[in-house]
Amino acid sequence: MPGRALDNPLVVAILGLLLESPMHPYQLWSELAGRRKDPTVAVNRGSVYDLIKVLAAEEWIAVHGKARAGNRPTRTAYALTPMGYDELVRRLDKQLRTPRPEYPQFLTAVSYVGAVGPDAAVDALTERAAALRARIVDDEARRAAALHQVPELFVIEAEYAVHMLRSELAWVIDLVERIRTGRLAWPTDKDRV
Repeated sequence: MPGRALDNPLVVAILGLLLESPMHPYQLWSELAGRRKDPTVAVNRGSVYDLIKVLAAEEWIAVHGKARAGNRPTRTAYALTPMGYDELVRRLDKQLRTPRPEYPQFLTAVSYVGAVGPDAAVDALTERAAALRARIVDDEARRAAALHQVPELFVIEAEYAVHMLRSELAWVIDLVERIRTGRLAWPTDKDRV
């Protein structure tokens, strides 16, 4: 399990958070869920706790201290080790240099858009465009608020995410127009097997 666990995309996010400051597993989970570092990755508390054990076994993180507040159980805070820092930098360098195919669910849906018919496709894609517009407004507002608290470098991923949403929105709008005008050929009933 540890080998496969180390392939989890949350490894980089956890190591990155521990670069900021030592944290206990619940705090890491809360930060990951709150910041939505990677919205395509499900962040559940059990996964974070399991990864903490694996990262500690790899000596990429180490116990920083234990504290107890009130009736709460004792919480163990972890900190990034020099080995963990080196691993974080190695992984970041590789991820920044090497594009990899990413397969969001939307890509699969678009692959088979012909099955729903042109009218239904236009309706669905128009609704998606509206949702994308709303998300862009929301994400831009959250990014602007964050910029009042931290330097831009600490929220650069939010800029990337908004840029990707804008690109997707432009593509969806163009696709809707191509369907509406008939520039995108649609299969007829006789074309279907």
